[in-house]
Amino acid sequence: MHFFKEFYRFLKHLFASRGLLVTLIINDFKKNYLGSYFGVMWAFVQPLSFMVVIWLVFTYGFRSAPHGDVPYFLWLASGMIPWFFISDALSAGSCAVASNAFLVKKIAFRVSILPLIPIGSTLIIQLGLVLFLMVMFFFYGFMPTLYWLQLPYFILCAILLILGISWITSSLNVFIKDIGNIVAVLLQIGFWVTPIFWDIQMIPQKYQWLVKLNPAYYIIEGYRDTFINHRWFWEMQNVTLYYLTITLALFISGALIFKRLRPHFGDVL
Repeated sequence: MHFFKEFYRFLKHLFASRGLLVTLIINDFKKNYLGSYFGVMWAFVQPLSFMVVIWLVFTYGFRSAPHGDVPYFLWLASGMIPWFFISDALSAGSCAVASNAFLVKKIAFRVSILPLIPIGSTLIIQLGLVLFLMVMFFFYGFMPTLYWLQLPYFILCAILLILGISWITSSLNVFIKDIGNIVAVLLQIGFWVTPIFWDIQMIPQKYQWLVKLNPAYYIIEGYRDTFINHRWFWEMQNVTLYYLTITLALFISGALIFKRLRPHFGDVL
């Protein structure tokens, strides 16, 4: 019972700081992208240029065929756009506490919202890229469907997963400086082992379950189900149940770990 009360108080304090959180997210977004000549354009130029390079390599280099009636670029973008959100938010979220030491030492400041700031800032970019993806589907002649309505569900699922992991990594990063580098290495590995630019059907059926253990698979496949495969999330019952279980476990454990380590942040920083 004490476990649930402690977790409830933690979330209650988090909700009470929602106004301050929005302000900090906007300031963080401005700080990252509005200080240069091209400003916020850089937030979209970098991921889009990377997608174009991958598309050129696998369209004209390795000669990847279209996936059914969908051009390879749309299939690729549907997987890479959610990966950008997961990767960028985890990278920034893992350093959220250590990079804001001046806020940690303020007695009245709720440190627990720090990992949410880079997640919210990255979410703004994600929504812009999703809008770009929708425009590209229009451009190629694909009309909106009811399946697009489930996109907020997958974005919310990604946020909960990222937040749970960020609470763990950002709190540990205060005491173990290698955490940021470890996260960066794991994200590099994760990019190649997650079916982003390659199809899971390339792997024998008996080994596909190993790929599906990666939580990022659920989000990326969810985006493709929304835009391409036209499949509702509840139709993937086993994968959905597994993802929600893992995400809930990481979310709760991350919140409690952060709360336990928070009193010691000021001493170390």
